[in-house]
Amino acid sequence: MAAAQGRLSDGAGGMDDAEDTAQGRAGGALPPAFRAAVDALRSARVRPQVEVEPTPAPQRLAPHAYALEAVVVDGEQELADGRLVLLHDPAGHDAWRGTFRLVTLVRAELEAEMAADPLLPEVCWSWLTGALQARGLGYGEPSGTVTRASSHYFGGLAERPAASQIEIRASWTPREGLGGVPDTAAHLASWCELLAQVGGLPPAGPGDASVVTLPQRRGPQSR
Repeated sequence: MAAAQGRLSDGAGGMDDAEDTAQGRAGGALPPAFRAAVDALRSARVRPQVEVEPTPAPQRLAPHAYALEAVVVDGEQELADGRLVLLHDPAGHDAWRGTFRLVTLVRAELEAEMAADPLLPEVCWSWLTGALQARGLGYGEPSGTVTRASSHYFGGLAERPAASQIEIRASWTPREGLGGVPDTAAHLASWCELLAQVGGLPPAGPGDASVVTLPQRRGPQSR
């Protein structure tokens, strides 16, 4: 797969920004379960090709939200990018069948031969479910779309080669563990594996010692 086009947001906020947003939306302190789930995200370990940092979370989807964005890199090339949002409603949500929900957007450019594969959407969706199942994660109510788009250039842009992009939008309910807290660190690691696969990287081996700890704050780069 080729480099992903553009970034998902113009800026990124830190943990304090995310907590302020959640408090303002809910009108009070963060629930202990949500705080624990966010702390687990911040301490998660992911493969080194995936750079992750906090980003401002949406304020209208749930009383509490925390968001991360990530990019898969190979040298100077960005292979894929994405965003993962953790939502929490202490009162529960009928559609979620739980109090937590994970929502994601993942995208990457495609090589021409891959873009032409009629099974590509099914394969991409299986990467998501397979990444969760590989870690034995319980989840429910999965839903989403896989969109394949092509761009062809004409006139003054005719010299540009045709380009194709895959985009995965999905959400699922992570099963809650002790204290009503889902294993968000493991869900994040699975999501990063999905990003890597969409970006064309092979799956990481079990017990990979090269994983790194979040957050990785990216400074100005030439990519």
